[in-house]
Amino acid sequence: MKPIKNLFIIDDDEIFVFLTLKIIQSTGRVENVQVFKDGEEGLEKLKSIQNEKEQWPEIVLLDLSMPIMDGWEFLEEYNALNPDMLNKVRLYLASSSISPHDIERSKRINTVSDFIIKPFEKERFIQMLDELSPN
Repeated sequence: MKPIKNLFIIDDDEIFVFLTLKIIQSTGRVENVQVFKDGEEGLEKLKSIQNEKEQWPEIVLLDLSMPIMDGWEFLEEYNALNPDMLNKVRLYLASSSISPHDIERSKRINTVSDFIIKPFEKERFIQMLDELSPN
């Protein structure tokens, strides 16, 4: 299978980021991973590459609970970015929250592909990659 070029992790949980990077590396299917510690950092990066299609991530893993700008605040501004680019990104909320309210809220946001409860296993990540490129 063809590897994806770019993946963004927007999360301040160092343990989750470390474990997720290990999972990603073990698949050999992602060329470039960038990590941002809060929503504001991730959003600024996306704004800076808004018109550079080849630099946009195919997958974004977004935490809900972060300092400075949380995941919900990020999504409000994210949805105002270039709609042509947003249609090419699979954004997953990755949260330790098991709140039915959070899960339901995420389902009402068109740009959210799925709500994943942390931690997730390698098999789930491979499924995410397969959903992106089923060939």
